[in-house]
Amino acid sequence: MNLMKLSCISFILLITLTGYASGQDSVPTQPTLMPIPFTPQGKSTRAAFEENELMRISITKVKEAFDNRGVNTIDFRAKLKQINNNELQESDQKADIKDDLIRMSGADIYIEVEANPNYSDEGNSVTIIMSAYDAFSGESLANKVSTSPKFYTTSFEKLVEKAVDDKIEDFLNTLNSKFQDIRENGRTIVLTIGVGNDQTFDMDTEINAEGVLLSDAIEDFVADNAFKGKYHLQGISTNKIIFDLVKVPIFGDDAKPYRVSKFAVDLRNYLKPYGYDAQRDINGQNVVITLVAIK
Repeated sequence: MNLMKLSCISFILLITLTGYASGQDSVPTQPTLMPIPFTPQGKSTRAAFEENELMRISITKVKEAFDNRGVNTIDFRAKLKQINNNELQESDQKADIKDDLIRMSGADIYIEVEANPNYSDEGNSVTIIMSAYDAFSGESLANKVSTSPKFYTTSFEKLVEKAVDDKIEDFLNTLNSKFQDIRENGRTIVLTIGVGNDQTFDMDTEINAEGVLLSDAIEDFVADNAFKGKYHLQGISTNKIIFDLVKVPIFGDDAKPYRVSKFAVDLRNYLKPYGYDAQRDINGQNVVITLVAIK
């Protein structure tokens, strides 16, 4: 492929938070990074990597920059091969391979990076744009833009290396600061709890002899189980209660990564003695619970 004809190269770095010695209160090490290609609509991630030489160069140079600073990295090519071996990705499911990679790697953060070659009479350069997001919530964590010096060269390998090295320290420092903030304040989930169809109860139903309403009992649970008690009640109707912000920890009491499904399971166990079952549907940070009476 003629590199001079390339106009825009992008890829994503997936970051896994690892290396915590003893859970939420321990001091974290650097995160583990895995670069994967960003794919435009209609193109597979595999093709974006295998058919684009500058893409492979860019991924290699960013990976090397983190390796040289003592940050653990995951090899994208190996993960892609693992997907092929496990037959997780069919050739016509182009949009799903990214999700498969995230799921397999346990990634918590992705960094979208664009590498654009610039041409001029004064020489050529490369502009690198790095934008980090929490893969769980989509929250923006860090953004950096770096342009290499101009050289009379078509060696984009050197240009990418210079652009990455210029901003990588600042980028890591910003990410580490954001990681610490998330560890201290938790991640955000959106919790929607509704009454199932054809049920004979609603949110105003009294669930015990003291006359506690179902909606009040649910809010009490959220208040007691949200990370550091941080939550926000958006609204209540007859058949639904919505919390647009509920904080959950990165790690559970066992020092293992906290699963949002645990919050849903704990709510289900909390409501069972009152005669309610909780059916869950979890999509990223969005948790939808449907309540039905236990028969």
